[in-house]
Amino acid sequence: MLRSQYRLITSNRLQITVQHLRMSSQAASDAEVLLAKNGCAGVITLNRPKALNALNHNMTRLIYHQLKLWEEDPETFLVLIKGAGGKAFCAGGDIIAITEAGKTGGQLAQDFFKEEYILNNAIGICKKPYVALVDGITMGGGVGLSVHGHFRVASEKTLFAMPETAIGLFPDVGGGYFLPRLPGKIGLFIALTGFRLKGRDVQKAGIATHFVDSQKPLCFLLKIPSLEKDLQSLKSPSKENICDVLDAYDKESTAGEDKPFILAEHLDKINSLFSGKSVEEILENLKQDGSPFAHQQLKTILKMSPTSLKVTFRQLKNGSSLTLQEVLTMEYRISQACMKGHDFYEGVRAVLIDKDQNPKWKPERLEDVTNEYLDSYFASLGSNDLKL
Repeated sequence: MLRSQYRLITSNRLQITVQHLRMSSQAASDAEVLLAKNGCAGVITLNRPKALNALNHNMTRLIYHQLKLWEEDPETFLVLIKGAGGKAFCAGGDIIAITEAGKTGGQLAQDFFKEEYILNNAIGICKKPYVALVDGITMGGGVGLSVHGHFRVASEKTLFAMPETAIGLFPDVGGGYFLPRLPGKIGLFIALTGFRLKGRDVQKAGIATHFVDSQKPLCFLLKIPSLEKDLQSLKSPSKENICDVLDAYDKESTAGEDKPFILAEHLDKINSLFSGKSVEEILENLKQDGSPFAHQQLKTILKMSPTSLKVTFRQLKNGSSLTLQEVLTMEYRISQACMKGHDFYEGVRAVLIDKDQNPKWKPERLEDVTNEYLDSYFASLGSNDLKL
Protein backbone atom coordinates (compact mmCIF):
# COMPACT_ATOMS: atom_id res chain seq x y z
CA MET A 1 0.00 0.00 0.00
CA LEU A 2 2.76 2.44 0.99
CA ARG A 3 4.73 1.47 -2.10
CA SER A 4 1.77 2.19 -4.42
CA GLN A 5 1.16 5.54 -2.67
CA TYR A 6 4.85 6.40 -3.12
CA ARG A 7 4.65 5.55 -6.83
CA LEU A 8 1.53 7.71 -7.19
CA ILE A 9 3.16 10.67 -5.40
CA THR A 10 6.34 10.27 -7.48
CA SER A 11 4.30 10.04 -10.69
CA ASN A 12 2.32 13.15 -9.77
CA ARG A 13 5.51 15.07 -8.97
CA LEU A 14 7.00 14.02 -12.29
CA GLN A 15 3.89 15.16 -14.16
CA ILE A 16 3.95 18.51 -12.32
CA THR A 17 7.67 18.94 -13.11
CA VAL A 18 7.16 18.13 -16.81
CA GLN A 19 4.18 20.49 -16.93
CA HIS A 20 6.23 23.22 -15.25
CA LEU A 21 9.07 22.75 -17.74
CA ARG A 22 6.62 22.92 -20.64
CA MET A 23 5.08 26.09 -19.22
CA SER A 24 8.54 27.61 -18.66
CA SER A 25 9.53 26.74 -22.23
CA GLN A 26 6.28 28.20 -23.54
CA ALA A 27 6.74 31.36 -21.44
CA ALA A 28 10.29 31.76 -22.76
CA SER A 29 9.19 31.33 -26.37
CA ASP A 30 6.40 33.86 -25.80
CA ALA A 31 8.80 36.49 -24.40
CA GLU A 32 8.98 39.71 -26.41
CA VAL A 33 12.74 39.41 -26.70
CA LEU A 34 14.78 36.23 -26.37
CA LEU A 35 18.27 36.52 -24.89
CA ALA A 36 20.53 33.49 -25.13
CA LYS A 37 24.19 32.50 -25.16
CA ASN A 38 24.96 30.29 -28.17
CA GLY A 39 28.58 29.25 -28.56
CA CYS A 40 30.79 32.34 -28.53
CA ALA A 41 27.84 34.69 -29.18
CA GLY A 42 25.24 36.47 -27.16
CA VAL A 43 22.09 36.30 -29.29
CA ILE A 44 19.21 38.79 -29.14
CA THR A 45 16.01 37.73 -30.90
CA LEU A 46 13.25 40.30 -31.27
CA ASN A 47 10.19 38.11 -30.74
CA ARG A 48 7.02 40.02 -31.65
CA PRO A 49 6.51 38.67 -35.19
CA LYS A 50 2.80 39.61 -35.31
CA ALA A 51 3.81 43.22 -34.60
CA LEU A 52 6.73 42.95 -37.07
CA ASN A 53 9.02 42.90 -34.03
CA ALA A 54 8.22 46.52 -33.15
CA LEU A 55 10.37 47.69 -30.25
CA ASN A 56 8.62 48.54 -26.97
CA HIS A 57 9.88 49.95 -23.68
CA ASN A 58 10.25 46.60 -21.94
CA MET A 59 12.29 45.16 -24.83
CA THR A 60 14.59 48.18 -24.78
CA ARG A 61 15.34 47.70 -21.08
CA LEU A 62 15.95 43.97 -21.38
CA ILE A 63 18.29 44.36 -24.37
CA TYR A 64 20.28 47.15 -22.73
CA HIS A 65 20.75 45.22 -19.49
CA GLN A 66 21.86 42.05 -21.28
CA LEU A 67 24.14 43.92 -23.67
CA LYS A 68 26.00 45.42 -20.74
CA LEU A 69 26.39 41.99 -19.11
CA TRP A 70 27.74 40.43 -22.30
CA GLU A 71 30.18 43.31 -22.75
CA GLU A 72 31.87 42.33 -19.48
CA ASP A 73 31.64 38.56 -19.98
CA PRO A 74 35.01 37.13 -21.08
CA GLU A 75 33.25 34.14 -22.67
CA THR A 76 31.10 36.31 -24.97
CA PHE A 77 33.02 37.36 -28.08
CA LEU A 78 30.27 38.86 -30.20
CA VAL A 79 26.66 40.03 -29.99
CA LEU A 80 24.21 39.00 -32.69
CA ILE A 81 20.73 40.53 -33.07
CA LYS A 82 17.93 39.26 -35.32
CA GLY A 83 14.15 39.26 -35.70
CA ALA A 84 11.75 36.32 -35.40
CA GLY A 85 9.08 35.33 -37.89
CA GLY A 86 10.80 35.76 -41.24
CA LYS A 87 9.12 39.04 -42.24
CA ALA A 88 10.82 41.73 -40.23
CA PHE A 89 13.98 42.54 -38.34
CA CYS A 90 12.19 45.39 -36.57
CA ALA A 91 9.59 47.63 -38.22
CA GLY A 92 10.00 50.48 -35.73
CA GLY A 93 9.04 51.57 -32.24
CA ASP A 94 5.72 50.96 -30.52
CA ILE A 95 4.27 54.22 -31.85
CA ILE A 96 0.68 53.66 -30.73
CA ALA A 97 1.71 53.21 -27.07
CA ILE A 98 3.86 56.36 -27.25
CA THR A 99 0.98 58.30 -28.83
CA GLU A 100 -1.44 57.30 -26.08
CA ALA A 101 1.08 58.23 -23.38
CA GLY A 102 1.88 61.55 -25.03
CA LYS A 103 -1.78 62.55 -25.20
CA THR A 104 -2.29 61.98 -21.48
CA GLY A 105 1.09 63.28 -20.33
CA GLY A 106 2.21 59.76 -19.46
CA GLN A 107 5.80 59.13 -18.41
CA LEU A 108 6.31 56.70 -21.31
CA ALA A 109 6.51 59.62 -23.76
CA GLN A 110 9.72 60.64 -22.00
CA ASP A 111 11.08 57.30 -20.86
CA PHE A 112 10.71 55.42 -24.13
CA PHE A 113 12.77 57.89 -26.17
CA LYS A 114 15.31 58.37 -23.39
CA GLU A 115 15.99 54.66 -22.88
CA GLU A 116 15.84 53.87 -26.59
CA TYR A 117 18.51 56.49 -27.31
CA ILE A 118 20.64 55.23 -24.40
CA LEU A 119 20.46 51.77 -26.01
CA ASN A 120 21.36 53.22 -29.43
CA ASN A 121 24.44 54.79 -27.85
CA ALA A 122 25.34 51.54 -26.05
CA ILE A 123 25.29 49.75 -29.42
CA GLY A 124 27.44 52.49 -30.94
CA ILE A 125 30.12 52.14 -28.24
CA CYS A 126 29.76 48.38 -27.67
CA LYS A 127 33.11 46.77 -26.77
CA LYS A 128 32.19 43.49 -28.46
CA PRO A 129 31.64 43.08 -32.23
CA TYR A 130 27.92 43.64 -32.86
CA VAL A 131 26.26 41.91 -35.82
CA ALA A 132 22.72 42.87 -36.91
CA LEU A 133 20.93 40.51 -39.31
CA VAL A 134 18.52 42.97 -40.97
CA ASP A 135 16.79 40.17 -42.85
CA GLY A 136 13.36 41.76 -43.48
CA ILE A 137 11.57 45.03 -42.75
CA THR A 138 13.89 47.48 -40.97
CA MET A 139 12.48 50.90 -40.14
CA GLY A 140 12.69 53.54 -37.40
CA GLY A 141 13.54 51.82 -34.13
CA GLY A 142 14.90 48.84 -36.05
CA VAL A 143 17.41 51.13 -37.73
CA GLY A 144 18.59 52.28 -34.30
CA LEU A 145 19.12 48.66 -33.22
CA SER A 146 21.33 47.93 -36.21
CA VAL A 147 22.99 50.85 -37.94
CA HIS A 148 25.30 51.90 -35.08
CA GLY A 149 26.80 48.42 -34.68
CA HIS A 150 29.96 47.12 -36.33
CA PHE A 151 28.27 44.91 -38.94
CA ARG A 152 24.86 45.16 -40.66
CA VAL A 153 23.91 42.20 -42.84
CA ALA A 154 21.15 42.77 -45.42
CA SER A 155 19.43 40.11 -47.53
CA GLU A 156 17.12 40.12 -50.55
CA LYS A 157 14.23 40.37 -48.04
CA THR A 158 15.49 43.59 -46.45
CA LEU A 159 13.25 46.65 -46.73
CA PHE A 160 14.86 49.74 -45.22
CA ALA A 161 13.22 53.12 -44.66
CA MET A 162 13.02 56.10 -42.33
CA PRO A 163 9.39 57.21 -42.96
CA GLU A 164 9.02 59.53 -39.96
CA THR A 165 8.26 62.81 -41.78
CA ALA A 166 4.98 61.19 -42.92
CA ILE A 167 3.78 60.88 -39.32
CA GLY A 168 4.91 64.24 -38.00
CA LEU A 169 8.08 62.88 -36.43
CA PHE A 170 11.74 62.93 -37.61
CA PRO A 171 14.34 60.23 -38.45
CA ASP A 172 15.61 59.74 -34.92
CA VAL A 173 17.55 56.89 -33.20
CA GLY A 174 20.76 58.56 -34.35
CA GLY A 175 19.53 59.34 -37.85
CA GLY A 176 21.09 62.76 -37.48
CA TYR A 177 24.45 61.01 -37.19
CA PHE A 178 24.45 58.26 -39.82
CA LEU A 179 22.26 59.81 -42.55
CA PRO A 180 24.47 62.85 -43.32
CA ARG A 181 27.46 60.49 -43.44
CA LEU A 182 26.05 58.45 -46.34
CA PRO A 183 27.51 59.26 -49.79
CA GLY A 184 26.48 62.61 -51.27
CA LYS A 185 22.95 63.70 -50.40
CA ILE A 186 21.45 60.18 -50.21
CA GLY A 187 20.88 60.53 -46.46
CA LEU A 188 18.95 63.81 -46.73
CA PHE A 189 16.96 62.43 -49.66
CA ILE A 190 15.97 59.33 -47.65
CA ALA A 191 15.17 61.42 -44.58
CA LEU A 192 12.87 63.92 -46.31
CA THR A 193 11.08 61.53 -48.67
CA GLY A 194 10.99 58.28 -46.67
CA PHE A 195 12.31 56.51 -49.80
CA ARG A 196 12.46 52.72 -49.41
CA LEU A 197 15.58 50.73 -50.21
CA LYS A 198 15.33 47.00 -50.83
CA GLY A 199 17.76 44.08 -50.79
CA ARG A 200 21.25 44.71 -52.08
CA ASP A 201 20.48 48.43 -52.51
CA VAL A 202 20.70 48.78 -48.72
CA GLN A 203 24.37 47.83 -49.00
CA LYS A 204 24.94 49.94 -52.12
CA ALA A 205 23.60 52.98 -50.29
CA GLY A 206 26.25 52.50 -47.60
CA ILE A 207 23.87 51.38 -44.83
CA ALA A 208 24.54 47.62 -44.70
CA THR A 209 28.14 46.44 -44.47
CA HIS A 210 27.37 43.04 -46.03
CA PHE A 211 24.80 41.30 -48.21
CA VAL A 212 23.94 37.62 -47.74
CA ASP A 213 21.30 35.64 -49.61
CA SER A 214 18.52 34.65 -47.22
CA GLN A 215 18.22 31.36 -49.09
CA LYS A 216 20.72 29.87 -51.52
CA PRO A 217 19.19 29.95 -55.03
CA LEU A 218 17.96 26.66 -56.52
CA CYS A 219 18.19 24.74 -53.24
CA PHE A 220 16.73 24.69 -49.76
CA LEU A 221 19.84 25.80 -47.87
CA LEU A 222 18.93 28.78 -45.69
CA LYS A 223 22.05 30.89 -45.73
CA ILE A 224 21.24 33.32 -42.91
CA PRO A 225 20.82 30.51 -40.32
CA SER A 226 23.97 28.91 -41.73
CA LEU A 227 25.82 32.21 -41.23
CA GLU A 228 24.53 32.42 -37.65
CA LYS A 229 25.77 28.92 -36.92
CA ASP A 230 29.21 29.63 -38.38
CA LEU A 231 29.56 32.83 -36.37
CA GLN A 232 28.49 31.14 -33.14
CA SER A 233 30.90 28.24 -33.64
CA LEU A 234 33.98 30.48 -33.92
CA LYS A 235 36.59 29.95 -31.20
CA SER A 236 37.51 33.16 -29.34
CA PRO A 237 37.09 35.23 -32.52
CA SER A 238 38.47 38.70 -33.11
CA LYS A 239 36.57 41.38 -35.01
CA GLU A 240 38.69 40.46 -38.04
CA ASN A 241 37.72 36.77 -37.77
CA ILE A 242 34.04 37.73 -37.73
CA CYS A 243 34.53 40.04 -40.70
CA ASP A 244 36.23 37.20 -42.62
CA VAL A 245 33.16 34.97 -42.17
CA LEU A 246 30.81 37.77 -43.26
CA ASP A 247 33.01 38.58 -46.25
CA ALA A 248 32.97 34.93 -47.35
CA TYR A 249 29.19 34.74 -47.23
CA ASP A 250 28.89 38.10 -48.99
CA LYS A 251 31.18 36.88 -51.78
CA GLU A 252 29.04 33.76 -52.32
CA SER A 253 25.74 35.67 -52.44
CA THR A 254 24.31 36.40 -55.88
CA ALA A 255 20.76 37.74 -55.43
CA GLY A 256 20.38 41.06 -57.24
CA GLU A 257 24.06 41.38 -58.12
CA ASP A 258 23.26 41.94 -61.80
CA LYS A 259 20.95 44.88 -61.09
CA PRO A 260 22.23 48.46 -60.83
CA PHE A 261 21.69 50.49 -57.67
CA ILE A 262 18.08 51.72 -57.80
CA LEU A 263 19.21 55.33 -57.36
CA ALA A 264 22.24 55.09 -59.68
CA GLU A 265 20.69 57.02 -62.58
CA HIS A 266 19.39 59.70 -60.19
CA LEU A 267 22.47 60.27 -58.01
CA ASP A 268 23.61 63.40 -59.83
CA LYS A 269 20.13 64.90 -59.52
CA ILE A 270 19.86 63.95 -55.85
CA ASN A 271 23.25 65.49 -55.10
CA SER A 272 22.42 68.73 -56.91
CA LEU A 273 18.70 69.14 -56.15
CA PHE A 274 19.05 68.28 -52.46
CA SER A 275 22.01 70.62 -51.97
CA GLY A 276 19.65 73.51 -51.31
CA LYS A 277 20.28 75.61 -48.21
CA SER A 278 16.71 75.13 -46.99
CA VAL A 279 13.72 72.86 -47.54
CA GLU A 280 12.11 75.65 -49.56
CA GLU A 281 15.17 75.83 -51.81
CA ILE A 282 15.11 72.06 -52.34
CA LEU A 283 11.43 72.23 -53.34
CA GLU A 284 12.20 75.06 -55.73
CA ASN A 285 15.05 73.01 -57.25
CA LEU A 286 12.65 70.10 -57.80
CA LYS A 287 10.06 72.38 -59.42
CA GLN A 288 12.62 73.94 -61.73
CA ASP A 289 14.09 70.59 -62.75
CA GLY A 290 10.76 69.26 -63.98
CA SER A 291 11.95 65.70 -64.68
CA PRO A 292 9.66 62.76 -63.79
CA PHE A 293 12.01 61.85 -60.93
CA ALA A 294 11.99 65.41 -59.55
CA HIS A 295 8.22 65.65 -59.95
CA GLN A 296 7.71 62.43 -57.96
CA GLN A 297 9.96 63.62 -55.12
CA LEU A 298 8.19 66.98 -55.04
CA LYS A 299 4.80 65.26 -54.87
CA THR A 300 6.03 63.03 -52.01
CA ILE A 301 7.64 65.79 -49.95
CA LEU A 302 4.58 68.05 -50.20
CA LYS A 303 2.55 65.37 -48.35
CA MET A 304 4.88 65.42 -45.35
CA SER A 305 4.58 67.48 -42.18
CA PRO A 306 6.11 70.91 -42.89
CA THR A 307 7.41 71.04 -39.32
CA SER A 308 8.98 67.59 -39.62
CA LEU A 309 10.64 68.54 -42.90
CA LYS A 310 12.28 71.63 -41.43
CA VAL A 311 13.23 69.87 -38.20
CA THR A 312 14.77 67.00 -40.17
CA PHE A 313 16.73 69.34 -42.45
CA ARG A 314 18.26 71.14 -39.45
CA GLN A 315 18.79 67.85 -37.57
CA LEU A 316 20.93 66.41 -40.39
CA LYS A 317 22.73 69.69 -41.02
CA ASN A 318 23.70 69.96 -37.33
CA GLY A 319 24.36 66.24 -36.99
CA SER A 320 26.93 66.15 -39.77
CA SER A 321 29.51 67.69 -37.43
CA LEU A 322 28.39 66.19 -34.10
CA THR A 323 29.32 62.97 -32.28
CA LEU A 324 26.70 60.22 -31.91
CA GLN A 325 26.26 61.22 -28.27
CA GLU A 326 25.68 64.87 -29.18
CA VAL A 327 23.22 63.85 -31.90
CA LEU A 328 21.21 61.67 -29.51
CA THR A 329 21.07 64.51 -26.99
CA MET A 330 19.77 66.81 -29.75
CA GLU A 331 17.26 64.21 -30.90
CA TYR A 332 15.90 63.70 -27.39
CA ARG A 333 15.14 67.43 -27.25
CA ILE A 334 13.35 67.20 -30.60
CA SER A 335 11.39 64.12 -29.50
CA GLN A 336 10.02 65.90 -26.46
CA ALA A 337 9.03 68.93 -28.55
CA CYS A 338 7.18 66.56 -30.90
CA MET A 339 5.33 65.08 -27.91
CA LYS A 340 4.08 68.57 -27.03
CA GLY A 341 3.18 69.49 -30.62
CA HIS A 342 0.30 68.69 -32.97
CA ASP A 343 1.69 66.95 -36.04
CA PHE A 344 2.90 63.71 -34.45
CA TYR A 345 -0.55 62.83 -33.11
CA GLU A 346 -2.23 63.87 -36.33
CA GLY A 347 0.24 61.90 -38.45
CA VAL A 348 -0.23 58.74 -36.38
CA ARG A 349 -4.01 59.17 -36.62
CA ALA A 350 -3.98 59.59 -40.39
CA VAL A 351 -1.42 56.90 -41.23
CA LEU A 352 -1.71 54.26 -38.51
CA ILE A 353 -5.10 54.59 -36.76
CA ASP A 354 -7.80 55.92 -39.09
CA LYS A 355 -5.58 55.22 -42.12
CA ASP A 356 -7.31 57.91 -44.22
CA GLN A 357 -3.84 59.14 -45.33
CA ASN A 358 -5.14 62.71 -45.05
CA PRO A 359 -3.32 64.46 -42.19
CA LYS A 360 -4.13 68.08 -41.37
CA TRP A 361 -0.78 69.58 -40.45
CA LYS A 362 -0.35 72.64 -38.22
CA PRO A 363 1.28 74.79 -39.46
CA GLU A 364 0.19 73.55 -42.87
CA ARG A 365 2.68 75.60 -44.92
CA LEU A 366 6.48 75.54 -44.82
CA GLU A 367 6.67 79.32 -44.70
CA ASP A 368 4.65 79.29 -41.47
CA VAL A 369 7.25 77.15 -39.71
CA THR A 370 9.30 80.09 -38.47
CA ASN A 371 12.90 79.96 -37.28
CA GLU A 372 11.72 80.89 -33.79
CA TYR A 373 9.29 77.96 -33.77
CA LEU A 374 12.01 75.67 -35.11
CA ASP A 375 14.45 76.86 -32.44
CA SER A 376 12.07 75.62 -29.74
CA TYR A 377 12.53 72.03 -31.00
CA PHE A 378 16.28 72.22 -30.43
CA ALA A 379 16.26 74.12 -27.13
CA SER A 380 17.95 72.62 -24.07
CA LEU A 381 15.75 70.75 -21.60
CA GLY A 382 18.01 71.75 -18.73
CA SER A 383 18.09 69.07 -16.04
CA ASN A 384 15.81 66.90 -18.21
CA ASP A 385 18.35 66.68 -21.05
CA LEU A 386 19.47 63.20 -22.10
CA LYS A 387 22.55 62.11 -20.15
CA LEU A 388 24.86 59.57 -21.79
